[in-house]
Amino acid sequence: MVSEERFDKIEERLDGVDAVKQEVVNLRHYMDLLHEDTLAHLRQLEEHFEAIRQEMRAGFAELRQMFKAEAALATLCELYWFPIYAFIRRSGRSPDQADDLTQGFFAAVIEKGYFEQARQDRGRFRSFLLGSVKHFLANEYHFATRQKRGGTQPALALECAVGEQRYAREPADARTPEDAYDAQWAAEVFAAARARLEEKHRAGWMRGSRFFVPLLQQALDERDATVAELATQLQTSEGSLRVIAHRVRQQFGVCLREVIADTVESPEAVDEELRHLQKVLARRW
Repeated sequence: MVSEERFDKIEERLDGVDAVKQEVVNLRHYMDLLHEDTLAHLRQLEEHFEAIRQEMRAGFAELRQMFKAEAALATLCELYWFPIYAFIRRSGRSPDQADDLTQGFFAAVIEKGYFEQARQDRGRFRSFLLGSVKHFLANEYHFATRQKRGGTQPALALECAVGEQRYAREPADARTPEDAYDAQWAAEVFAAARARLEEKHRAGWMRGSRFFVPLLQQALDERDATVAELATQLQTSEGSLRVIAHRVRQQFGVCLREVIADTVESPEAVDEELRHLQKVLARRW
């Protein structure tokens, strides 16, 4: 027979098993809680890092936009500084005065955000700047007073030092300051279009063609020769050279539209500016 003591020992062992089971249950519950806390913490970290990523993306986008805006501003200043200089010189100012006023004008335009205002108004930079420089010269006394007070202005990479050299090469005729401005604007637009076409050439368009440079010079009236004469000089057929010449002129026209499109806000405005450019060229020749 099994003694009562034996039953007591068995019962004690079963109680111990139950205690172990309870410990296991408690441990599993603790692990579940720990797991939930860990998951919640990980979710918080993930949300935090996602917020940081979004801020970084927004910051990079803003930085990229800022660099684009600065590049566009630099391009516009480079395109328009000499027409402005020529206008000021033709208005009767001395070379030193024109230098200071040109720098001061662009500093004021940038400082007051007029470029951005012109974009919002969908204005044309050519007419916008012409009106702005007239207003600026009308208030020249205030500019001079500010300079005497030590007024600050942004550093500009304008080549006004060579402005007078370029201006001295202009014909001493009776053109108005407005005509001088338009003439230099046209010259700068053509130079910018040429630079853009040459950049396309270096990037692969007609790369390696020995006809590109002479045909571009001929298209811009820098080479006193007809296509037929060029064909003889280049030892090629006139017919094939005319086809290539047409391509060069056509691509130059594309670049011309692109340059003007950078200064206006609609295709219609591009066409109007091109018509104005034709009128300016007709007055020159």
